[in-house]
Amino acid sequence: MDAIFDDFSQAQKQCDGNLLSQTLSPALSNEELRAIWRTCNAYDVKSVVKRGLQTSEIGKKGAIPKEELQCWTELYAAYWKSAGELLASSQASWTKVYEDWKEVLSILIRGYMSCGFESWTIPCLFVTGKYLREFAIKADAERGSSLDNAAEPNFQDDFDPEAQKNHCLEDCARQLNRVFNLCLSDRAPLESSRKWGIYHVANLLFKTYFKLNSASLSKNILKALSAGRGDMPPLEAFPKSQQVTFKYYEGVLRFLEEDYVQAEKFLTEAWSMCHNNALKNKELILTYLVPCHLLTTHTLPSKKLLEPYPRLQKLFLPLSQHIRKGELHQFDIALQENEDELVKRRIYLTLERGRDIALRNLLRKVFVAGGFEPPKTEGDKPVRRTRVPVAEFAAAISLGSQETLDNDEVECLLANMIYKNLMKGYIARERGIVVLSKSGAFPGTGV
Repeated sequence: MDAIFDDFSQAQKQCDGNLLSQTLSPALSNEELRAIWRTCNAYDVKSVVKRGLQTSEIGKKGAIPKEELQCWTELYAAYWKSAGELLASSQASWTKVYEDWKEVLSILIRGYMSCGFESWTIPCLFVTGKYLREFAIKADAERGSSLDNAAEPNFQDDFDPEAQKNHCLEDCARQLNRVFNLCLSDRAPLESSRKWGIYHVANLLFKTYFKLNSASLSKNILKALSAGRGDMPPLEAFPKSQQVTFKYYEGVLRFLEEDYVQAEKFLTEAWSMCHNNALKNKELILTYLVPCHLLTTHTLPSKKLLEPYPRLQKLFLPLSQHIRKGELHQFDIALQENEDELVKRRIYLTLERGRDIALRNLLRKVFVAGGFEPPKTEGDKPVRRTRVPVAEFAAAISLGSQETLDNDEVECLLANMIYKNLMKGYIARERGIVVLSKSGAFPGTGV
């Protein structure tokens, strides 16, 4: 562990939180973990760690208060124990790894609350929180596998396999909430406040809630941030990576609430700030931004836009093609073929509304095919025919949907299109015609 003590001393001298956080990273090779594990045993680990910290360069100077040094000792002792569990994780249990790592996080939180850990060390919270989530996911996967392969049935009345499915990840969410409140409640001046870690922890919580399929819990995070915004640094002052992640999740949450205008705003901001080489992140943003554009501006994604994202091409290009051509039946088939994936990504119901745009384009074809009315006097500017028989629309809809519809059903569809401002006009039922506006019968389409 000598390398850890050297890095600890160097980090303390330079107030380098990133270097300090590396001394708590479990992302080491087996050889490195084994080297840490062999330095001591369970009986003398605390004394070895304490002696190592005291004899380090910073320790010799007595720059660390006794109470704080004791907490660092307990922290690295817990880290040593976790290293042993990680080495044994292939034979032992990821649940044990998770529990030991949770102890690392608990000691770290105690260090901030009562042992004087300074705010520059908050990258340590980021590292421990990140890996706590990863270990929780692995532990739950292991638990789920063991439940599926159980040899004996469980006859307990209170046994619920679904409740056990995400046991560790749910507990992880509670631990991350402790970290979030630890940062949010800091009353130190901003330049030395733990609030500089608030958005990183908030993003970790968003990821955890979405993984748990409990996105609604994220609203509590947004409310807390909104309430404390006056005492916090502005979002623009945080690293761009944190801004992009936060705006992405805020946009997705608005999307799920069907507030597509605000969702489009946040997702567009995330898209514009996202690094050009971060293709996976850009794909995630586009997954929700494309349906937003479809509903708010009735625009469809181009092949060039989706070219770097094969999965999105499969999802969106067939639908876009059928919407553009007004092919209702083919649109329904394309939607059905990708139903599982679209439901998983939470965009099925939103894309389903694209059928209205496809219907609008089909009705516009009928309007354009009707041509122009004869000029009343020579030299008059030609005017499109604006009185279209309902029967013509009925024939087009029946052909496009491959379903036979009676006039009442067709009139209902037309009334909905007028109500949604996709058509301008009114239905004259007694005459069996639709009277369309002479200026912009189909708003936003240039016809």
